[in-house]
Amino acid sequence: MNYAIVYSSKTGNTQLLAQAARELLPEENLLYFGAPCSDALKAQQIYVGFWTDKGRCDDETAKFLSSLTNQKVFLFGTAGFGGSDAYFQKILTSVQEFISPTVTIVGTYMCQGKMPPAVRLRYESMEDTPARQAMLDNFDAALSHPNQEDLNQLKGKILDSF
Repeated sequence: MNYAIVYSSKTGNTQLLAQAARELLPEENLLYFGAPCSDALKAQQIYVGFWTDKGRCDDETAKFLSSLTNQKVFLFGTAGFGGSDAYFQKILTSVQEFISPTVTIVGTYMCQGKMPPAVRLRYESMEDTPARQAMLDNFDAALSHPNQEDLNQLKGKILDSF
């Protein structure tokens, strides 16, 4: 089965996941690797990666997902806030709303991703509250993600989708 890996990556986090998927999958069946593009629509299976923007995928990915017709799709993404499977599931549910019912979702994966330094500066400028401290702690915890364990978990989820 031929496939494409399509991803949008503002900070490089989702690109790391896309590269891990590419390392795992057979290169000879790869039709397309890169940013959302109509060339990828020729693939039978499409691995679609996104970064989280306001609790859903970025606009570029949303537009691409809306163009899918009958492909099999594996969704993967990164989010600055992590540590909660319920939060990740909420994001994935919102992303799936862009996908036609004629598309088969064969698997999903989300992990935490580091955020730009400007985010920490914004948090630091907020009033000193427990919520502010929680945001700073999350920012610091996200700095090491995606890590090798995250990449290995993605690869496992992809293998489970066959």
